[in-house]
Amino acid sequence: MNFFFVRDHKGRYRYFSSEPPKPVDVNFSRAKEAWELAKRKLMVLPRRTLCMEQAFERALRLKGASLRIHHASGLEEDKVRGRFSLFAQKQRMRHIVVLLAEAVVLPFTGFVAILPGPNIVFYALALLMITQWLALRGIGRTLKSGHDFVPDDRLAAWEKAVEAGDETRFAGLLEDIERSHGIKDVRRILWTR
Repeated sequence: MNFFFVRDHKGRYRYFSSEPPKPVDVNFSRAKEAWELAKRKLMVLPRRTLCMEQAFERALRLKGASLRIHHASGLEEDKVRGRFSLFAQKQRMRHIVVLLAEAVVLPFTGFVAILPGPNIVFYALALLMITQWLALRGIGRTLKSGHDFVPDDRLAAWEKAVEAGDETRFAGLLEDIERSHGIKDVRRILWTR
């Protein structure tokens, strides 16, 4: 599995994996219909957010192996390591704060249970918390494990076009990245209009 650490069209770093986003695997027999509906609701998160959350979660599966992270060539590995470490630490802090806020709100979703039908608010929030918890664990694993930073000329060409603001080249460069790395729909991660 390949991971990518590259700037989007606004110059902000994005982290994602080569696997497409998928619904979270939660198997609870009770209220199965509500969980399935909550899973569908989670899939409407912005693609770049969902891809990043799941990329961190996927790092948990690679026990003992170093992560292979593609980045734009032309940058020194020390700089990339520093930027990635800072990025991951910021994400860890953001996840902790958001999980704490959601933990405060979660008990109040019980009041929605008085409405007829399943308590979708509770299930959706619980599923979001599970996703963020797995991502937080993946961030910890990512910060502790070894990384193989792989420079990539296609990503460097993308970042140069972003710096130049040359939107006419964006579509072709993204298509080339998708084709060479087997990533589907990378446009929704790196370039949204």
